[in-house]
Amino acid sequence: MPKKRSEEKTLSETEENTESAAQRNDAVRHAPSDVEIEETECDVAIDEFAKRMELDVIYRGDSESIHFSTFNISRPGLQLAGYYKHFSAERVQVLGEMETAYLQQMTHDARKTACETLMKQPVPCFIITATQPPCDELLSAVKKFDRVLFGSKLRTTMFVNNLSLYLNELLAPSQTIHGVLMDLYGVGVLVIGESGIGKSETALSLIERGHMLVADDAVTITRVGDKLIGTSPEVIRYFMEVRGIGIIDVKAMYGAGAVQLEKTIDMVVKLEAWNDKTQYNRMGSADEYHTVLGVKKPLSVIPVKPGRNLAVILEAAARTHRLNDLGFSAADELNERLRNKNGK
Repeated sequence: MPKKRSEEKTLSETEENTESAAQRNDAVRHAPSDVEIEETECDVAIDEFAKRMELDVIYRGDSESIHFSTFNISRPGLQLAGYYKHFSAERVQVLGEMETAYLQQMTHDARKTACETLMKQPVPCFIITATQPPCDELLSAVKKFDRVLFGSKLRTTMFVNNLSLYLNELLAPSQTIHGVLMDLYGVGVLVIGESGIGKSETALSLIERGHMLVADDAVTITRVGDKLIGTSPEVIRYFMEVRGIGIIDVKAMYGAGAVQLEKTIDMVVKLEAWNDKTQYNRMGSADEYHTVLGVKKPLSVIPVKPGRNLAVILEAAARTHRLNDLGFSAADELNERLRNKNGK
């Protein structure tokens, strides 16, 4: 009987701890995302863009760079037919086989009018795909209105896919935060907390245990789609500040296998000073999140006090995250065992 009462108490504690953790982080879990994610803007040199996308520069005019303000791409078929009501001039315009074929079936005068009307628009650049030469009317209009025209050897669909990936990375919103980013068992773990709480020292212990450092002290986070990709500002890349020792070069000290250029952030760990009055999550069953650039990531709050091996705890947190991704929950498994035991 005493054993059974102990098991019942464990179940009760599970519910109480879950409820306490839930109340403590209610604002974190349920606060609506009020961060409006906007595309950034960027100027790219024409030659740099052509090299990156493997393009031939057909005409560049007086321009030295291209201003990109959106990762959306358009194919101006309707515009060649005269429809401009919903035309987005800020988008890159890609002329594929269909648009070129449509121009070719026009009369000379109609083709000239269609090309000049299109080239009047303040478009970043035009790109013709599938190694198609521009018609004389199109090339004349490009020169007349001083637009940038490229040519691609790729078929239209493949090129548009490549261009979309490039623009998404180029214009992705980003921010730099104070923290440490590590790769633990393939899990990207962002460690945050107040200055002096022990983030760098914990990261150093993890490096000693064979894990990889991405960034220390400052983490630049970029949102690409629904993913958060973290890296280090170039000027401090692979350097770490350890109080009492100073600055160390992790790559030089531990080798190239101890560092990584970038990593997708999978979870967030917050280190905070231990508070005896705080009800910490003891069963791991409460859903807590940390939001960065409008994207929510699982959050684990780890209290810090002397005697706690934070490196081992963070390893356990990363392993737990991987298990949760596979659909396994230790808290649910324990509850199920206790229910089965008490039901007999």
